[in-house]
Amino acid sequence: MSEQLSPAGPPVDAPIAPIVVRADVADALAAGRPVVALESTIISHGLPKDSGFEVAGQIEQAVRDGGATPATIALFDGTAHIGLDEQQRRELVDTPEVAKASIRDLPMVLATRAVGATTVAATSYLAVKAGIEVFATGGLGGVHREAADSWDESADLYALGQIPITVVCAGAKSILDIPATLERLESLSVGVVGYRTDVFPGFYVSRTDHPVPWTVNTPDELAALVRVRRELGLPQGLVVANPIAEDRQLDPAVHDAVLAEALEGLQRNNISGKDVTPYLLAYFHEHTEGASLRANIDLVLANARLAAELAAAAAG
Repeated sequence: MSEQLSPAGPPVDAPIAPIVVRADVADALAAGRPVVALESTIISHGLPKDSGFEVAGQIEQAVRDGGATPATIALFDGTAHIGLDEQQRRELVDTPEVAKASIRDLPMVLATRAVGATTVAATSYLAVKAGIEVFATGGLGGVHREAADSWDESADLYALGQIPITVVCAGAKSILDIPATLERLESLSVGVVGYRTDVFPGFYVSRTDHPVPWTVNTPDELAALVRVRRELGLPQGLVVANPIAEDRQLDPAVHDAVLAEALEGLQRNNISGKDVTPYLLAYFHEHTEGASLRANIDLVLANARLAAELAAAAAG
């Protein structure tokens, strides 16, 4: 009898197919058509359960509307799926315990056949393995506040330091230490460009006080960057900071007040690690009467559209 990984796990010698690419995604890649990778933690951890499934469909449609094929990435039954069907998206919402999988978690989630949602880091890794070079998400992980004491930094940053993918995002989540995050990206040689902005956006808010080193204004300009990076063979990623529209952002004064309260709640409740972002997103949702959720959805849809336009221009 084979040794078990855990009481609920499969035998060690159970066959596992690590990566499966959905047919429409595989066809697009084989034909050189644009494909945009999408993370799955926004479905399972980043949105309320009653919104995740619907918004996931809207994000994929935004990619299609922009001229590309969406490839949402998640883990099911020992396999990393590049592109999901409707039933799989529903499973991410309905499963009580979905593992939040960064790169280091991939072996355990796959080996135990758990349901796993991929972070920016894991999505980037699996996307590039499948041949996808453009990825859309909401906000980037980064250096946490008080990191000098906690050493709490997102694996997203280090992944982008060694994975050649272009990530379209609304900057770093404003709950993070944004200047420290930008410094870390520079140290890791990760490119950062602002899309029609001269400052780094702050997720829920369109502007922070921190400048970006470069600004581009069209998808074609972004595509030129991607092509040159490809030709140079650079091993690092590129962050495209696409700010939420000012008329869709969270009121900056409200944002700052709620953020201060939320950070106090983190310390009071001894919350750390992977639990920080879900807690803060939920806190914002509750204390802004849903305004933060609307902003979150608006920004990720805008990022999906821009990523699709970029992928289409880069493929053309």
